[in-house]
Amino acid sequence: MNSARRTALIFGVSGQDGAYLAKLLLEKGYHVHGASRDAQVNSFRNLRSMNIQDQITVHSVTLTDFRSVLQTLTRVQPDEVYNLAGQSSVGLSFAQPVETLDSIAHGTLNLLETIRFTEQPIRFYNACSTECFGDTGQQRATEETPFRPRSPYAVAKATAFWEVANYRESYNLFACSGILSNHESPLRPERFVTQKIVAAACRIAEGAQRSLTLGNLQISRDWGWAPEYAEAMYLMLQQDSADDYLIATGESHTLEEFVAAAFAEVGLNWNDHVESDASLFRPSDIALSQMNPAKALRNLSWEANVRMPEVVSRMVKAVRDRTA
Repeated sequence: MNSARRTALIFGVSGQDGAYLAKLLLEKGYHVHGASRDAQVNSFRNLRSMNIQDQITVHSVTLTDFRSVLQTLTRVQPDEVYNLAGQSSVGLSFAQPVETLDSIAHGTLNLLETIRFTEQPIRFYNACSTECFGDTGQQRATEETPFRPRSPYAVAKATAFWEVANYRESYNLFACSGILSNHESPLRPERFVTQKIVAAACRIAEGAQRSLTLGNLQISRDWGWAPEYAEAMYLMLQQDSADDYLIATGESHTLEEFVAAAFAEVGLNWNDHVESDASLFRPSDIALSQMNPAKALRNLSWEANVRMPEVVSRMVKAVRDRTA
């Protein structure tokens, strides 16, 4: 597809993925609009850190309000819509299950219904998650693996995934879901465990913090680099037909390995500074998560180049550069 003068609307533009996607689309010549719950008071810290805030037209939109969504899509007239909004924390979803389901499932449904209602040839991307697969055991999940969600967040994402599939099949919408594994960057806030680990390791190395307490260190995840995953989102909407894709590195590591890598980057042995506390374990969690992103390589020519150790190294460097 020719992206010259195309218009994209990103819901959740202020988050990690929204910022990297906005930067990518601007580089490709798009007019980029961003949606936020209250654009007037949002600092758009991530967009400012990339020096792209002034290049994006922002709108205040409540995704759970159909009229708000309809007015925005009618005003912007986008060629592509990216839905990256809604609750983004697995841990927080246990404390706020109703808000999690509402913001993700209801918000996605409003977008799909608005696109159907306007009858515009909008291409739609929905952010799904490999959390939907639950525990994969020794099998590597593919797009055909059944969902067995183990958190309110995963239940909501699974619901939104099937909403997208239903609208694609029922109304012939160009609607895709990207089933993304964990993907990190310096833009992650400290409420995410990866940035919590990296920030703590740097503070401990500087003498500003003595120790770090975490939950289950034996959980295993597939960690990738967020800017690469933004590229995969874009590629899904450039295909001749809509489909769903699993986006991952294909490598899984325990949280303990992530911790060890972060502390090694600052010259410390993690065993001397980190402890696990069972009270921080989630009510239910995924022990092992393994992914097979072969379809993305085959159909999108996409594959991850940055693996977990390099992800950690880049995040540590970013923290140290900010505090230097």
